[in-house]
Amino acid sequence: MSDFYKKILDGNKNWVKSKIDTDPQYFERLAEGQAPPLLWIGCSDSRVPANEVIGAQPGEVFVHRNIANMVIHSDMNMLSVLDYAVNVLKVEHVIVCGHYGCGGVKAAMGNSSIGLIDNWIRHIKDIYRHHHNFLNSIIDEKDRFDAFVELNVKENVLDLAKTSIVQNAWKNGQDLHLHGWVYRLNNGLVKDLDVNLSNNQDLDTVYQLIF
Repeated sequence: MSDFYKKILDGNKNWVKSKIDTDPQYFERLAEGQAPPLLWIGCSDSRVPANEVIGAQPGEVFVHRNIANMVIHSDMNMLSVLDYAVNVLKVEHVIVCGHYGCGGVKAAMGNSSIGLIDNWIRHIKDIYRHHHNFLNSIIDEKDRFDAFVELNVKENVLDLAKTSIVQNAWKNGQDLHLHGWVYRLNNGLVKDLDVNLSNNQDLDTVYQLIF
């Protein structure tokens, strides 16, 4: 058994003990069910832990993570998580949270082939193509990278709003709000990108579904 593997097993035992020492019924209550108010769609990057970023406890955040926090309409994993969160758990908020320095977004700015992930990153390249005039006008490469990270989040919030899952919830009067954030690794703070949707009126009419 490697030292790291033993370390994480011991870490689990220590974590359980610390919780029980503080609250003997902690795990019994947690096992009774979940009713999180929030679905977090974030990046798989190990430096962006959803619960810790917002100071939330287990049971308070339903989480879906993938490379570059993408909302892709053919991704059955993401759609299944979204459907369960909206229609079963009745979450009130969905946050798409990207982060500055995202490797997936950086890869989409270049032309190097990485492997199978090229097919995933192509969706991010589509966003660059859509905003290429604005992005190419930014001379400083880091500023352009940061702007692309923000645009990627904004476009994925809009893609959330385009789903039949979200639009049907709005049609039924469900209290559901979509938000876009970016997390900065070097200070731990999130930036609200002011893309906050609570109905489909901010979408082009071609995306507004009639049920």
